[in-house]
Amino acid sequence: MDKPELEITDEDIRGAQKDLKSYVDVTDEDLRLIYGLALKRASERLSGSIICPAARALMLPPGKSEAKAPPGVGITEILWSSLGALLGIGLCAWLSSRFFEPRDLTLIIGSFGASAVLVYGAVKSPFAQPRNLLGGHVLSAVVGVATWEMLGGTVWLAAALAVSLAIAAMLATNTVHPPGGATALIAVIGGQQIHDLGFLYPVLPVGAGAVVLLLVALLVNNIPRGRRYPLYWF
Repeated sequence: MDKPELEITDEDIRGAQKDLKSYVDVTDEDLRLIYGLALKRASERLSGSIICPAARALMLPPGKSEAKAPPGVGITEILWSSLGALLGIGLCAWLSSRFFEPRDLTLIIGSFGASAVLVYGAVKSPFAQPRNLLGGHVLSAVVGVATWEMLGGTVWLAAALAVSLAIAAMLATNTVHPPGGATALIAVIGGQQIHDLGFLYPVLPVGAGAVVLLLVALLVNNIPRGRRYPLYWF
């Protein structure tokens, strides 16, 4: 009798991620760990030591799923992520109030809060890498300003197009950074102070502020063991 073919299923992958008991985010090292654990689970399933996914699915109540949330992170990861956000946003805010706001400028916008979640709390995410942080913000800012300049008289249309075109531009240039959508929207609905900046907006506050967040991320994210940032630059 032919030996059953060893095939890794989605259930094996999910089980392997659960076996890791820590947060992972698709690096080469993480993939090797997950693959090894998934291979082990697939072997155990074939040998009959665990219930096959099809049989387990039949045991579930109608409408129920085995899908579970990924495991949480440890206290050390939480503390370093919080510290990074404190320093990054704090430095932007301090520089803004000390040097820029007296000149009717700013170095901080709302979308930087979302960027802080990525560059300090999800350092392995593709969206958090420098190419995406800088490129996504600056490109979205340019799109947002251009949209406002052309359609500012119709705010609802300008707002919708700014976000839509910013997403398209980020996807086309492989610089997707989700907070960039907010950066484009702020260019439209940010008020007279933002509108007066015109095409200075992609440089200041957007570009300069993103650089500050990046510099803090390069420092803080490389202090603890087990953290490495960035995973790549371009």
